[in-house]
Amino acid sequence: MQKISTCLWFDGQAAEAAEFYTSTFDNSSMGQTMQGPDGKVLTVEFEIEGRQFMGLNGGPVFTFNEAVSLVVNCDSQEEVDRYWDALLVGGEESQCGWLKDKFGLSWQIVPTAMSGLLAGPDPAGSQRAMEAMLKMRKLDINALQKAYDGD
Repeated sequence: MQKISTCLWFDGQAAEAAEFYTSTFDNSSMGQTMQGPDGKVLTVEFEIEGRQFMGLNGGPVFTFNEAVSLVVNCDSQEEVDRYWDALLVGGEESQCGWLKDKFGLSWQIVPTAMSGLLAGPDPAGSQRAMEAMLKMRKLDINALQKAYDGD
């Protein structure tokens, strides 16, 4: 068990969210579910890519916002496209690789190449890549690389 894990607050959709996330990401699994006094799901434990989460059906008092997001580091455009498309179903796009899923949770779908482009040895190239990224919703690795290279 991890020393620190993440608890996500839902308004009755914790089990649905856990099932959605574990079906979206490889190396994921459902864990223990605890029922409340009313017989409904109170908490559900799940793991995504080795990280432990608990979904809590806490009610409508709190909702997700962009102050907290989950970052998915992607090694290829295919991976960026896969996670973007899956998590966006029923959600909404934002800018610079950010989206909100159908539960309102914010995600950043980020190519691992981003750090090399935004903090590369060519400051002008990094600036061009940053300017290109700011115009994007889903990040496009080839377009970012072309911007960095000055193409």
